[in-house]
Amino acid sequence: MNQSAQIGQFDAFLFDMDGTILSSIKAAERVWTTWAERYGLDVESFLPTIHGRRAVDTIARLNLPNLDPIVEAERITLMEIADVAGIEPIPGAAPFLSRLPRHRWAVVTSAPRALALARIAAAGLPVPACLVSADDVTQGKPAPDCFLLAAERLGVAIKNCLVFEDAPAGIQAAKAAGANLLIITATHTHELVTAHQTIPDYSLLALAVTEQGLALSRS
Repeated sequence: MNQSAQIGQFDAFLFDMDGTILSSIKAAERVWTTWAERYGLDVESFLPTIHGRRAVDTIARLNLPNLDPIVEAERITLMEIADVAGIEPIPGAAPFLSRLPRHRWAVVTSAPRALALARIAAAGLPVPACLVSADDVTQGKPAPDCFLLAAERLGVAIKNCLVFEDAPAGIQAAKAAGANLLIITATHTHELVTAHQTIPDYSLLALAVTEQGLALSRS
């Protein structure tokens, strides 16, 4: 990991949502536990697989007989929209996001749009002008499509974007897209082994907004 104070200058920031700008682990795991128990899954081994991917992809990978992943994903989404208790912003995320020009950042999430908006509101975070959700792509993370689409919508080159991520699927997607990466470790319970820069939360970041772009360093 690069220990220098300067992280770099970028045209735009692309933020994953869950685990990166807000913590929804308690709410998500409550809902998914109820669902997993309904189908007789081992909850302890199943829960780690839900993070960073679209619900429909998580369910499809199980190959459960007589189960429609699309129908089940829609059911889970409604349950998650109804349960936002305990959702909190990652430390420093709210003031950091509020300083960004609206045309220079996006949220890129594996959650459906309605769920993303519900969680962003529950966390008290600003709503992005550009939100790329599970509804916008046919291939979710770890495919790069979502990050490429966000850069396109912002009118910037993906190579000049910094992706903020926390989960392996999102990290793979950002790498495949050709973006720069900064890993947020606020919700990690184990040390993440990665060649990319990591930082616990946004309270340790210093931001300068200029005509040339967004300059980021460690404070």
